[in-house]
Amino acid sequence: MANNSFITNTPNNDTKNTSDNKLLNKDIIIKLKKEELNITKEWIKTGDVKIHKERFIEEKHFIIPITHEELVIEKKSFNSSDSNNVSSEIVHIPLTTEKVEFTKEKFFLEDVSIYKEQIKDIKQIETILKEEKIKIKTPDSFEI
Repeated sequence: MANNSFITNTPNNDTKNTSDNKLLNKDIIIKLKKEELNITKEWIKTGDVKIHKERFIEEKHFIIPITHEELVIEKKSFNSSDSNNVSSEIVHIPLTTEKVEFTKEKFFLEDVSIYKEQIKDIKQIETILKEEKIKIKTPDSFEI
C-alpha cells in the first residue's frame, strides 16, 4: 500500500495491525488514488519578424552624342582689282537639333509572397502514472 492512502473511521488511523479484531468490527474506508495525465497546448512566441521594403539609390551618368543641323551661308567677295584678295563671310543659321529626353519606367522584378505556415509535428512524451490498489492478505496466505 502506498504512503498517500487515506484510512478513515479507524482509531488514530492505526494501520499497523490490520488483523486486529477491533479494526474488523468497524467499517473501513480506504481512499485510493490514481494519477491521470492532462495534456494541454499553448502558443508561445519563439521569434519576431519585421518586414519592410528598402529602396536603394544608384546614380548613373550617360554620355549621349547629339547632332544638330545648320544652314551655312558662305559669301566670298572678290575684289576685281586684286584677284588674291578674297574676303569671305560665313553665317551659321541653326535649323534643327536633337533634344535629349529621358523617362523613367518602373517594371516588376519579382513578386515576394510572405505568409505563415503551420507545420504539424509529433512530440512524444513519456511519464509514469501512479495508481494505488488495495491488497488484503489473510493468515493462510490467500490474497484478495
